[in-house]
Amino acid sequence: MSNSSEAPCDEDAQPERKPGRVTREVRFGLAELAADEERAGGWFLRVNDIAQSYVDLEDPSHLELDYMRYLACAIDAREPAAAPLDVVHIGGGAGTFPRYLAAVRPGSRHLVIEADEALAEFVDLHLGLRAVPGVELRIGDGLAEIATLAADSADLLVADAFEGLRIAPGITGAEFTAQVARVLRPDGIYLLNLIGSGRGLDAIRAVFPHRVLVDGDVFAGYVGNRVLAASRVPLPLDALHRIASQAWPPTRVSPDAGE
Repeated sequence: MSNSSEAPCDEDAQPERKPGRVTREVRFGLAELAADEERAGGWFLRVNDIAQSYVDLEDPSHLELDYMRYLACAIDAREPAAAPLDVVHIGGGAGTFPRYLAAVRPGSRHLVIEADEALAEFVDLHLGLRAVPGVELRIGDGLAEIATLAADSADLLVADAFEGLRIAPGITGAEFTAQVARVLRPDGIYLLNLIGSGRGLDAIRAVFPHRVLVDGDVFAGYVGNRVLAASRVPLPLDALHRIASQAWPPTRVSPDAGE
C-alpha cells in the first residue's frame, strides 16, 4: 500500500547478521527476523520493532500470534474441512497464513500481494516464501493489483495490510471493498485483520450482509487485534462457535452489528 513517508531502500543493501537475527532496511522501516529461542524452526518478523508475523518452518500449522488463530478459526469452519481453496492475500508479511493453509488444506493456490518489495525479498531469502506450495508472490499495491484479478476467482480473500499500527489506506473503503466482492465467488469469505473497535467499516457492511468478529475479547477493555469475517451468504456459525469454544487462548465469535 502507499505510504507518504517511505523509508529509503537500497536494493544493494546487505542485511545485518547476528546469531539468530538478521535485519534489513525495507520500504516502511527496519525489518528484523529473529529466531525463537524456545521453539526450533520458529521465527519472528518485526518491522520498526512492531511484531508483524511469526512462522514455524518445521510446523506451519502452529500459529503463535493470536490474530492468526482468529483467521484460522474463521476459515477452519468452512466445509469440506481439508478442501483446497483459491486464496488472495493482501499483505504478505512472513507468509504465515499461506503456510498454514498449505499445511491444512493441501492443494490450495495462493496469490500473495505485497507492497514492500524489499520486505518480500528479505522474507523469501531467509524463510523461503516462494517455496511454499501453491504460492505466487506479486509485488504491488493491493488497491491496484486487486483490480487486475478475474471476477469470481477466489474462495477466500485475506486483507492483512498495515503501516505500523494502522490499516493501510483504502483497505476499508468502498472502492477496495467493491473489488473484493467482485473477485470473491458468491460463497466466498472476506477476512480482514483489524485493531481496535472496528469503526469505519460502513463500506464493508453495505456489501457483505453476513459478518462476525473473531477475537479474544473475553475480558473487559480488550483493544487488540480482531478479525472480521464477512460474506454474501450465511457463515457457518455453528462450526465457528464450536471451534472457538475449543480454542486456547480463549476465542470469541460475536455478531458485527455495526457502530
